[in-house]
Order: sequence, then C-alpha cells, then structure tokens
Amino acid sequence: MNIFETVRFYLLILFASLAAYTSAQIGGTGTYQFLTLQPNARIAALGGYAIATRENDVNLASQNPALLTKEMDNQVGYNHVFYFDGIGAGYVTYAKHKDSVGTFSAGLQYINYGTFRQTSATGDVLGEFTAAEYCFQAGYAKTFNKLSVGGQLKFIYSTLESYTSLGIATDLAATYYDPEKLFTLSVVAANLGTQIKTYRAGNNETLPFNLQVGVSKKFAHAPFRFSLVAHNLQNPGGLLYNNPNKPGLKRDLETGQPIPESFNAFDQVLSHINLSGELLLGKNFYVGLGYNHLRRWEMKLEETGGMTGFAWGFGLRLSKFQVAYGRTGYHVGHSTNHISFIVFMNEYLKKKKTAS
Repeated sequence: MNIFETVRFYLLILFASLAAYTSAQIGGTGTYQFLTLQPNARIAALGGYAIATRENDVNLASQNPALLTKEMDNQVGYNHVFYFDGIGAGYVTYAKHKDSVGTFSAGLQYINYGTFRQTSATGDVLGEFTAAEYCFQAGYAKTFNKLSVGGQLKFIYSTLESYTSLGIATDLAATYYDPEKLFTLSVVAANLGTQIKTYRAGNNETLPFNLQVGVSKKFAHAPFRFSLVAHNLQNPGGLLYNNPNKPGLKRDLETGQPIPESFNAFDQVLSHINLSGELLLGKNFYVGLGYNHLRRWEMKLEETGGMTGFAWGFGLRLSKFQVAYGRTGYHVGHSTNHISFIVFMNEYLKKKKTAS
C-alpha cells in the first residue's frame, strides 16, 4: 500500500465513522470521560491539547499517535496527576521502532477515584466501595517523507461500585511536518468507539468523541513555538450553554431569579480554541504556557476567574531521562499537579554495549 492508498484508507475510516458522531455532545452526556483527561505534564502545561507539538517525547503520542517517530524507539514514559480529594490518574507507555515497518506503542491510562462510604437511603453506613477505570492502548505510526499517519486501538474497562462496563475505541491521526519551515499540521479523530458491555442492560452510552485540528510554528532564530488547536469540531458552535445553577450568578433584584450567562458568536468560536506557547532553551529544557477558553468558561466564578483555564509547566532532559511538571487551573483556588518521566532505554543499552 503506497502513501496515497494509505491516506485514502484512513480518510475513508474517519469520514465513515463521523457520520454516527456528528450530533455527539460533550460535558457529561457520554461515558468514559476519563479518556478526555491529560495526565501528561507537557500536554497539561499547554492547556490540555498538544496534537501539533512534534518533539522526541513518547508521552505526546497518547493524544496523537501520528507523532510516533523512530527517535522514540525504546522510550518508556510514566505520568501521574494528583487530582482533587485523593483522586489519582496516570499513563504508562512504551514505544518500539522497526525500520521499513513503522513505530509501535503500548500503554495503559488509568484513574482511581478512591474509596467511598456506602450508605442506605436513611444514612446508615453499609460499608465501602471503590471506583476505577482503565484503558489499554496499542498504537502504530508510519512516516512518508513529511507526512505521518497513525492510529491506536483502545480497550476500556470501567468498574464503579458493583457496576462494570467494557468498551472499545480508536484514535485516527495524520500529521504533516515541514522541517525547513518548522511548521506542523495535525488532524486527530479521538475516541471513535462503542460500549461492548453497558453498566445496565439496554442503556448504551456514547463515548467522548473529539475531532481536532492543530497547527504549530517554531522559529528558526528565536527559541519560541506557538500552537493553536481547534477541538470538538464535531459540534461547531454548540459547546457553551446556560447553567442556571452555576455558583456565583447574579440575581434579579425584583424576581430573585438568577440572571443567565450571556455569550455571543465570538465566545462560541473561542470555546473551540486552545492556545499555547513554549520557550525552548536548546533540546534539554522548555517552559510552556497554555490557555483553554472552554475550561475557563465552564469553571470560573461570575465575580472572578483567577487562573482558571490557564496552565504552565516545564521540562528538563538529562542524559538518560527526562522529567516534566505541569500545573493546570481548573477553578478558583484549586489546580492540578502533573508529573511525567521518560526513560531513554537506548542510552542505557548503548552504555552497556560500550562497557562490554
């Protein structure tokens, strides 16, 4: 299969799948919402989307499998995020490259909601229960000159108290990278799939499908890269909504009723946009900043927004491993902390071979 046949094949799968998802919604109307989280520190620091960030970082392929390259051969990635009230999530991955075949990856994304107290309708304590969700991933990418195409298959297991569910999904992606202009363009269709086993019989729920397009530009003579990602394009102009129960809303002095939020077409467009920038000091250190407008709209208070929607972080590479930290503002006064590690196994193997 040549490059044109391969691209045509991926596009055929993509548009055939989109037909069933064009009316899909976000924000709690589907299941397996943990798939939308970003345990990776670099992705978190860039606002939650980094599909056009082309770096030698195997953790980035969790969001865009087309970013898998031969330079990631034998990289091991570990990520963890400290959410609120003891909730923890993470992602573990490994990549392997085979010349003339492509680059493969395998990973596990997870979230542990912790232990809950189980009570009766009258408040009597009956015991405790736990809740957790897992996603086993297998990815592949192939590069054809400036174009790379990739995909990953996801097997999902969710256990919430006595309720369990199984699901299957796939991500399809394509990335165009021009090394001379330092320009990247990516298209990703994430979480195309379905439930195999539902929590309750006959209650089939949709998955958090997300169609994204991203671009990034790095400057040849300045240590900066800027990125823009448009997300949830399967639902154009339909992300914002009025929430009459949102805390902090002003009330009408005569009726006492909450005054609904107002937004215009410009706000609707911005709700699809994620902006980010990086200061790249050589190949071993970066500082990243990001802004997610939808997150700020949904989570800020009426009187103040604080750092809601903003994110920042940094990463440092040493000889054989890389460490990164990201911090994301979810609502006023509370942020999440993300930490990531990459181990470059080839550096250890090279040292061992030299010693022998």
